Amino acid sequence: MEEYSWLLVTSAFVFLMQAGFLCLESGRIRSKNSINVAAKNISDFIVSTTIFWLFGFGIMFGDSVVGLFGRSHFFFDDTHTPWEISFFIFQMMFCGTAATLTSGAVAERMTFVGYLSITCVLSALIYPIVGHWAWSGAFTSESSQGWLESLGFIDFAGATVVHSVGGWVALAAIIIIGPRLGRFEEGIRLPPGNNLPLSALGTLLIWFGWFGFNGGSTLALTDAVPLIILNTFISAAWGGIVAAAINYIRDGYIEVGFVLNGTIAGLVGITAACHIVSPGAAIVIGAVSGVVVYYGSLLMERWRLDDALDVVPAHLFAGIWGTLSVALFGQTDKIANGLSTMEQLGVQALGIVSIGLYCFVIGFAGMWLLNKVMPLRASREQEEQGLNVAEHRATTEMFDLLTSMQYQQNHADFSTPVPEEPFTEVGQIAQKYNQVINRVNSEITQRDDALMRFQESEVRKSAILNSSMDCIVTIDRFGSVMEFNPAAERTFGCLKKQVRGGSFIDLFILEEDRYKISTSLHSGFSSSTGLILNRRNPFRLQRESNQPFPAEIAITKANTESSTDSEYTLHIRDMTRQVKLQKRLKQLAYSDPLTGLYNRTYLMDSLVSALLFATKQKTSVGLLFLDLDNFKIINDTLGHKAGDELLCEVATRLRSVSDESDVIARWGGDEFVLMVTEKVSEAELTERAQTILGVMRAPIHLNEQYYTIPTSIGVAFTNEQSLDADQLIQQADIAMYWAKEKGRDNAQFFRPDMTNLATQKFGFEKEINEALVSDQFYLVYQPKVSVHQGHIMGLEVLIRWNHPTKGLISPAEFIPIAEESNLIIIVDEWVIDHTFAQCRMWHDQGAKCVPIAMNISGRHLVSETLVPYIAAKMAEYDIDGRFVEIEITEGVLLSDVERCIEVMAELKALNIKISIDDFGTGYSSLSYLKKLPLDILKIDQSFVNECDSHSEDGKICETIIQLAKNLDLGIVAEGVETAEQVEKLASLGCEIFQGYYFYKPMENLDMGELLMSGPSEY
Repeated sequence: MEEYSWLLVTSAFVFLMQAGFLCLESGRIRSKNSINVAAKNISDFIVSTTIFWLFGFGIMFGDSVVGLFGRSHFFFDDTHTPWEISFFIFQMMFCGTAATLTSGAVAERMTFVGYLSITCVLSALIYPIVGHWAWSGAFTSESSQGWLESLGFIDFAGATVVHSVGGWVALAAIIIIGPRLGRFEEGIRLPPGNNLPLSALGTLLIWFGWFGFNGGSTLALTDAVPLIILNTFISAAWGGIVAAAINYIRDGYIEVGFVLNGTIAGLVGITAACHIVSPGAAIVIGAVSGVVVYYGSLLMERWRLDDALDVVPAHLFAGIWGTLSVALFGQTDKIANGLSTMEQLGVQALGIVSIGLYCFVIGFAGMWLLNKVMPLRASREQEEQGLNVAEHRATTEMFDLLTSMQYQQNHADFSTPVPEEPFTEVGQIAQKYNQVINRVNSEITQRDDALMRFQESEVRKSAILNSSMDCIVTIDRFGSVMEFNPAAERTFGCLKKQVRGGSFIDLFILEEDRYKISTSLHSGFSSSTGLILNRRNPFRLQRESNQPFPAEIAITKANTESSTDSEYTLHIRDMTRQVKLQKRLKQLAYSDPLTGLYNRTYLMDSLVSALLFATKQKTSVGLLFLDLDNFKIINDTLGHKAGDELLCEVATRLRSVSDESDVIARWGGDEFVLMVTEKVSEAELTERAQTILGVMRAPIHLNEQYYTIPTSIGVAFTNEQSLDADQLIQQADIAMYWAKEKGRDNAQFFRPDMTNLATQKFGFEKEINEALVSDQFYLVYQPKVSVHQGHIMGLEVLIRWNHPTKGLISPAEFIPIAEESNLIIIVDEWVIDHTFAQCRMWHDQGAKCVPIAMNISGRHLVSETLVPYIAAKMAEYDIDGRFVEIEITEGVLLSDVERCIEVMAELKALNIKISIDDFGTGYSSLSYLKKLPLDILKIDQSFVNECDSHSEDGKICETIIQLAKNLDLGIVAEGVETAEQVEKLASLGCEIFQGYYFYKPMENLDMGELLMSGPSEY
């Protein structure tokens, strides 16, 4: 079996190429012909392989008649050995490949029957004859050689025998059939395809199948196969690279078609010599193939030969080059036929010319005769309609929709809706189209009714004119003013008696627009330019003093008489106020309301535009990212008002040291960004940064005291690099943080190594892992107290990190870092395990048990491991669920509410209580709150801090408490630090408190003693 198994496997590979060609060609042509092309691909493979079985194989590999054709092995049957049958199948795939090439070249314009006829000619009269000349001796050791083969002609896997043959026939077909409609007409560019991703998939399938194409030509799995496949791969890769590179250098962009064709050309080019060249030579062959296919496609276009998929350049031209490469790059010891390089080159050239002449002459003659009998070219109507419908009646939903829309357009009949196919994208388009048509019909009907009512109510015309807030001007067909209401008098600054009979165009239209409006008037305001009847037309008019102003004009025809007596009513609205309002709104949208500087939105828009301009002009853009070092201290100490004054003063100082071309924006909080577009260099930006640092160091008077504003500045500029806005901002931001690391109150330029250093600064992952292993973490416990009874109602467990070198690290530093990765789950599980272990220890020591609350991250909550882990630990330490409480923050609910509800239900099944931490600062959606299986709400410390002194915070606390009671939930106030806060919250109905006023977080020993001695509810 080893003798023929390789042939069977590689035959399957080559067969896969048929799927690749089908995808490639179907995706590269217009969608109206895609079904036709797919049908052709399948049909030509069926026809070609059938003919090959009948007599093609016999002509190609039968007993030779003077080296020209074979005369045995027709109707290939089971009398042959397994190896011979495997060889037959392998060669049958090759025949199918040669036959399928023509379909891509003449796609979108050739009849289906005509194409199959050409496939018959190629499969019966062309491919087998040529194959006998070059490959006849490959069948068996006793087989006689074809005349080219006997001369030493080498075409290992068919660069000429398969691909050039298909290319020559395709070229003949292109010449006889002619180009597609509009292909070479000026101003018309046919689309590159309907589904380029599908074409890319087809190319990859072809590439994959080619490993069998070339690797199988050894006819056995020998030591040469790996090198053959390697050469095949790298030649294809370099073909695609070079074709794309030339396309980019010449045209400034990369057209996908050249990438695909360059890859295929590289595969074709290496096919003849893949077994006798080195990988280095394979690279050269593939690269030249990329050059050949690119300039070959340009040559075809210059000759006005319409090759829809560039089959001729990719297969014929590249095949010729590949066949010549045998002599140019083939290793003599592997060729081993006794010919010198020049002799081999002559034989290769002879094979190319003789095969080319035979294929082209027979193909051209055969198609010429066929064209006399039956037209090979589809009719103009069929080509315009698309061959999917014309030849296969394969309509699509989009085609049916367009047909219905065309009927409505031709007959102006919109009463019947277009068909809607449910549950499809086209059906949705049809549904929206019908809705638009219904709305248009409704609008037209309403407008017609309004006009009729206006005609019937002529007696009320005067009252309407006089009371209208808009200008109403009636003119005749010459533009003379007939009516001019009081609003028009106020707007234009002149009386009706002054303008009546005068030309509205000469009086109130700007001089540069008068010709256009005159033309529009003469057409009855129905032309595509100027003012249009029954539409709102934005326009600019002028008052009597020649002052222009923006206006909106709606024109209606004032009567239904003949055009000789036409009158038009102009409803004119002065838009000056609205335009100013729009400008003001735009200013507000792009400015910071506190400082008056530009905001982040405007900065990003300006930065994108500046980078685009700088790329074109080969200039640079610079950014200075500023952060006020002590702002938080001032803001927290002196209050928000003082903080706002400080930010306004910073804005004033930045304006004082900026140029007109600079853009200064408040990025957010105490961060500012200065964009520089002129004279951008390291020296200039350094000077600018030092100037800003200087003005910022000047003291500022706040609350009768003087403060300085030390500032950290990060500087980044493009320096003719290709950076987008986000990248440049990120670089400046990283440099700013580096300036803070350098002691603040300084400026630092971005360097590439800062990115890694910044990542290291915020990346505690390795240290967190080490801390978990080396017991650097420990737990503290803060009691929850009943204010009326003085009992400890529960505990909240908190994690602490005692780093061996950095000392105590706040959870606010390492928890967010851990939450960015799965480390947070490991940390949570560490807390759960140690909490339960401590709880078990206290119970064994005789301490009174109370519920212990543990904070669980959002990532862990929605994971699949939380509930099983808690259940296992409860069982391991024998902990009752009523002594366990899980705390989550409102922000967790933003990720996946339904999943959160599902997990909470599973926790509740374990008799575990669930509380919402920091309630009121996050999601706060009552629609979901009522669905959540909660037990407790915890009032956030931000509301508790000033609940006794600020009525707003007190009201918020009262609302949360009442909400909890209405939902039958427990309520806990956290962060309680004063007796006043306790008194206020107790008066509002809160009964359980947590904070420094009662207990600070305590370590396990102290907490155990408290539980042993102190009162508790449980």
